[in-house]
Amino acid sequence: MPDSNARPRPTYGRLLPSLLLLLTVFGPISMDLYLPALPALTLELGAATSVAQLTVTACLVGLAVGQLIAGPLSDRFGRRGIVLIGAAAYILVSVLCAASPTVELLIIARLGQGLAGGVGIVVAQAAGRDIYSGGRLIRFYGRLTVIGGFAAIVGPLLGGALNTLVDWRGLFIFLAVIGAAILVATLLVFRETLPPAERTTGGWTHTLRDFRALLSDRRFLAAVLNQGFLYAALFAYLAGATFVLQDIYGLSPQAYALAFGLNSAGFMVFGYLAGRAAERWSIPGTLSAGVVVAGHGGLGLLASGLAPMPLWVVIVSLFALASGVAISSPPATTLALAEHPHIAGTASSLLGMVRFGFGGAAAPLVGIAGAASVLPLGIVTTAGVLLAACASLALSRHPSAAFPRVRSAAMDLSSTLNK
Repeated sequence: MPDSNARPRPTYGRLLPSLLLLLTVFGPISMDLYLPALPALTLELGAATSVAQLTVTACLVGLAVGQLIAGPLSDRFGRRGIVLIGAAAYILVSVLCAASPTVELLIIARLGQGLAGGVGIVVAQAAGRDIYSGGRLIRFYGRLTVIGGFAAIVGPLLGGALNTLVDWRGLFIFLAVIGAAILVATLLVFRETLPPAERTTGGWTHTLRDFRALLSDRRFLAAVLNQGFLYAALFAYLAGATFVLQDIYGLSPQAYALAFGLNSAGFMVFGYLAGRAAERWSIPGTLSAGVVVAGHGGLGLLASGLAPMPLWVVIVSLFALASGVAISSPPATTLALAEHPHIAGTASSLLGMVRFGFGGAAAPLVGIAGAASVLPLGIVTTAGVLLAACASLALSRHPSAAFPRVRSAAMDLSSTLNK
């Protein structure tokens, strides 16, 4: 995908892309790392299950809103300064999370942690637009998609391992240390990628105009809604699985971490297969396959809520749900971004906002019946996948001559996934 109008781009070194990938992991791991300790946190702070799960919701909402705020600010004032502010704020609110004496203060601190983590996600996307063009830009967004999604799965695995050494407060201290490391890395590695002459001056009016243009594109809207509903199911699973596996099925934090390790492996394998399928078969077909696989996972959880099921049924269902989201993410992201190269950063911000925003809305619903039932998790995940399927049908009803260009982008993305 050559870009004849692209400006000459300076060399930023090999470490900057790696730092941008790390910034993408920043937000999701903030949400997931402490999940294995959520039952212990609930007990220590004397909170109801549904209230404790608001700590998950608050972080997800913060991640969504933080992207909408930080993206336009970085367009106006540059990328590097916004990242430094976000990393410094992240350290402070992580320490506040660790010191929170009540669940109410923890919820507020988690909102701030999400806002700060969202800065990393959106600046990574915007900086990628600054330093890459054409096929290299699509490949870079492919890496962000796969790594960011993988972090959402591997976070609880790391949290479960750390939970054998420290309590939930120690996990937040660990996140503060990660924030400090990223702050130092940004100071040393991150050269400004957006020159002053290329920064926007239109303020929020210009941003709203870009959002309006994106939302008028039916293919973009369908792809974004597909991802929003699938990520609602995914984050409901991340919020509810810890109670299901530990409180209902009696798994230890270590066994819970191993169960998530299985999902991590599935996420990698099926993300790889999705890239191959998108290149050699069909982009919308691969997206639909992801919805079908995730649907089997949701139905398995729903069946486990309606009647007692052995542990292996629940674990296989969770595996299918996570794998289905992994299959869907590369083709959906390609469909959303390939037709908007001139505002790829804004498109990525809106895609990320919908993913985390829908996840934040769905996560507390799985705690409505307390920690003694799988049924709310089954209902929420199944409903999310069904709504994602409706969005996929909207894609199939509006074929376009643009698909060859999207297919070219997917081939670039696939080559990234296959490496």
